[in-house]
Parts: sequence; structure tokens; C-alpha cells
Amino acid sequence: MLTPDHLSRTAIVYIRQSSNFQVRNNVERRRLQHELVSHARGPGFSRIEVIDDDLGVPSNGVHREGCERLMTAVCNKSVGLVLAIEASRLSRSGSGLAFAPGVLRHCRMPGRRP
Repeated sequence: MLTPDHLSRTAIVYIRQSSNFQVRNNVERRRLQHELVSHARGPGFSRIEVIDDDLGVPSNGVHREGCERLMTAVCNKSVGLVLAIEASRLSRSGSGLAFAPGVLRHCRMPGRRP
């Protein structure tokens, strides 16, 4: 359940496609990902950041700036909601966020006990 504390923070929409081929040819998929912004506005988020730095960047060990920005924001407790079409985008092995479950355990999230 979203609380006023969550809504006072930034909602992040994480947009990603793994290859330049997907970016060029899956335009509808990218449009659907961008529509997540309206899903963040629905419950009342006024600050919404779209992170799409990783469009066309493969997850095979390549540094992904967008993943890093997302994790930094989450661990800095400035995020009230993260939206992505596929949650697997945030935890695939070889990706910048493969370590996310361990990191998130150590980040105190709003409304959660340590």
C-alpha cells in the first residue's frame, strides 16, 4: 500500500530494451514502457523520473548507467515507487542489478522495519 511518505518521493519508470535491433523494431514495446508514467501519476506521484539510459545496452556484463542511477536512488531512499514492464529487467544475472536483492536488503525502505 502506498503511503503519503511514498507519494512524497520520486516514482521511477525504468525503460530498457537489450539491443539496438529491439530499440529500432519494437517501437510499440517502448511506447508501452513510457505509458508507465501515467500509472505513476494515478496514485498521486508528482515527481516522476524516466530512466532510459540503458536502451540498446546488453546485459552481458556491460556497465549500465541507468541501472546504477536506479540503485543509487533506491538506496538513497529518494524513491517511492519503481515501475518497469518486466521485473526480471532488474535482476537478471550478468546485469548491473543482479546484486539488487542483496543491496535492497541493506537499504531501509520507507515504512519497513530494519
